[in-house]
Amino acid sequence: MADMMTDLETQLNDFSPQKRAEALKALIAANAPHLDPQDVVNLHCHTFFSFNAYGYSPTGLAWLAKHNGYKALGIVDFDVLDGVDEFLNACEQIDVRGSAGIETRVYLPEFSTRETNSPGEPGVYYHMGIGFTSSQIPADVAPIVADMRARASQRNRIMVDRVNAHLSPVAVDYDRDVLPLTPAGNATERHLLAAYTRAATDHFADPAPFWAEKLELPEEKIREQITDAPKFQNTIRAKLMKRGGVGYAQPGPDTFPNIDEVNRVIIACGALPCAAWLDGTTSGEKDIEELLELLVAKGAAALNIIPDRNWNISDPETRRMKVKKLYEVAELARKLDLPLNIGTEMNTYGQRLVDDFSAPEMEPLRESFLAGAYFIYGHTLMQRTLGLGYQSQWAKDHLPTRRERNAFYTQVGRLVSPAQADMLKKFTSAQSPAEILNNLS
Repeated sequence: MADMMTDLETQLNDFSPQKRAEALKALIAANAPHLDPQDVVNLHCHTFFSFNAYGYSPTGLAWLAKHNGYKALGIVDFDVLDGVDEFLNACEQIDVRGSAGIETRVYLPEFSTRETNSPGEPGVYYHMGIGFTSSQIPADVAPIVADMRARASQRNRIMVDRVNAHLSPVAVDYDRDVLPLTPAGNATERHLLAAYTRAATDHFADPAPFWAEKLELPEEKIREQITDAPKFQNTIRAKLMKRGGVGYAQPGPDTFPNIDEVNRVIIACGALPCAAWLDGTTSGEKDIEELLELLVAKGAAALNIIPDRNWNISDPETRRMKVKKLYEVAELARKLDLPLNIGTEMNTYGQRLVDDFSAPEMEPLRESFLAGAYFIYGHTLMQRTLGLGYQSQWAKDHLPTRRERNAFYTQVGRLVSPAQADMLKKFTSAQSPAEILNNLS
């Protein structure tokens, strides 16, 4: 029985959509064991449609949440919405509170001379949309999404050309060696790294001297790291692909889409633009109130935080400083009526599967983190079931302020699990938010 369960859980992450669906169906039929929901959430998990360090598909992540008893889980992929339908359908089948989003880099002209959450890149901003309910994109904004994907591919191909020239005689072919590592052709730097380490191993019986020469590092250090693939790939990435590396190209105003274009897409899909915060130490994030007020004016309705990198730090002084900034930005988000969307990312080896909510540094924010999860799930549920989500005309008419909308969708998220979603089908836009909540209660 245990072996069968292990095989099915592995199959959940197969590149074949049919195999993933069959595995989930079999786990449900087998009444596979799972923990009762605990007060922990992870609303920022990348799937293998961009890059998940543990290989999780959207279905695999939904089952991870069910099996481990997470109260809610949300996926976020770079530049694509490929996993939205699969993930939300899986969550509905196994009664997991789920949400889906997108992450991309945009150009923020008002901060063109300041670094925000992309260090070393003034004007470049990691931006998000959360609360999507479908992978389908309205026709009027589809060209923007196609352009985002095309730009990402072009950046990768330029990087491959540069790195190939530096690593000769080792080289990779983007179409032959990189794209097959992805389920739907959306490659990231992590896929490039896997392709390069494999190519070097195929070319040399002992690739350590090659890497020592190309990375300009002592061979002894290479040998210490080369058996630890995640650590070694991070070293290659830092040396070749990040700022100062041969594959890096300093971005400018035309490298990424303008934030207003991306917000058009997010809102057209009925989803919510979501600001993203790094750690408060960059020049732009030191002016965090100015930054967040600008983003709110452009449509931001929530704030994303990766808490683990802001408290789980070995140096006591750095830890104290970053925890202080974490509390400060959470308080500012409260004042600006921005619910918190938090998680661990899972796009780098070693990142947690879920945040440690029992850590003393996390305890003061636990309720805010849980409320943020209920909020975005509540919007997702109302939009997916009735078309009455945060961006709907119904919400604008009945809940004109962010605070009112936040309270309503958070309460819906608390009251209704996916297994109870049919409760909502008796409602229409004729009911007010108060009437809906009274009936649900």
